[in-house]
Amino acid sequence: MSPTKLLINWYTDNKRDLPWRNTTNPYFIWLSEIILQQTQVVQGLPYYVAFTTNFPTVFDLAKAEEQEVLKLWQGLGYYSRARNLHTSAKYIVNELGGQFPNTFEDILKLKGVGDYTASAIASICFNQNTAVVDGNVNRALSRLYGITTPINTSKGFKTFKALAQQLIDTKQPAIFNQAIMEFGARMCKPKNPDCNNCPFNDKCVALEKNIVSDLPVKLKKVKVTKKHFNFIVVISTDQKTILEQRTGSGIWQNLYQFPLIETVKDPTFSEIEQDIKSIKQLKDKDITLSLYNDKAIVHKLSHQHLYTKFWIVIIDNRLPNGVALNTINDYPVPILISNFIENFNF
Repeated sequence: MSPTKLLINWYTDNKRDLPWRNTTNPYFIWLSEIILQQTQVVQGLPYYVAFTTNFPTVFDLAKAEEQEVLKLWQGLGYYSRARNLHTSAKYIVNELGGQFPNTFEDILKLKGVGDYTASAIASICFNQNTAVVDGNVNRALSRLYGITTPINTSKGFKTFKALAQQLIDTKQPAIFNQAIMEFGARMCKPKNPDCNNCPFNDKCVALEKNIVSDLPVKLKKVKVTKKHFNFIVVISTDQKTILEQRTGSGIWQNLYQFPLIETVKDPTFSEIEQDIKSIKQLKDKDITLSLYNDKAIVHKLSHQHLYTKFWIVIIDNRLPNGVALNTINDYPVPILISNFIENFNF
């Protein structure tokens, strides 16, 4: 039996019942694919339900405020996905009359959509023969065929894309693409793959050569930097605090945070006390400063590790332009700050 047929048979018997598999509505498929970028199904599913409930159509998403979209996305990380999703929704409504693009090439023009996502939508919604290639697919194919070409190179992408395109079932591309993604996610897992029950265990080159754990090959390119983040949590006599919206194109763009003092090393109490004077709203005010967490909270991102401390500043003054503490949960914030707010219990 061909690998393609084996794969589809396995999928038919083992596929999970997921809400986006019960529709070919491109809006819902698009939502699911964007949410599942860099995110496992178990984590992404509640967000999919929340988005489809709050924004049942692309028109609803397009007319939403960005802050509302970011708040709903809170905790999922890689917030550029949410911003791109919102931007593309407005493009679909305002430029395309609410009609979702129906070809691979046009889907690829949407902001935040790459080859993988465009291939998934084009095949699932419009029955186009364009194979998906993601981490799950790379892993499964590299092991099955014993391919050692690094997956995060242009040569690697071309190699695995061509192979997946060669294997795709042209009569049912949607089923094939979902099958190979499901197979990589549940059978050919990164660690402890179920080789004993794998339908390809008599064909897998990696299993035969005992190199399953060595594949796929990925070049290490990202140098992780270490940063010290010190958030200044102000509490005034009129029960207000200070929140600032992050701007620019860095991490957490457009999310809110407490005033941030970034240092090259773990700061001393006196250093933070001195730096606080640079915060406009606190100038010439008497403050009481305390450290919330003696041990830094390490927040790991793909390219940097943030060693974070929260400093509590009590001021015996009012904050006319401050944010009321009882509204603090209305603001979209990074999960790091969300966890602090929950634990501190204002």
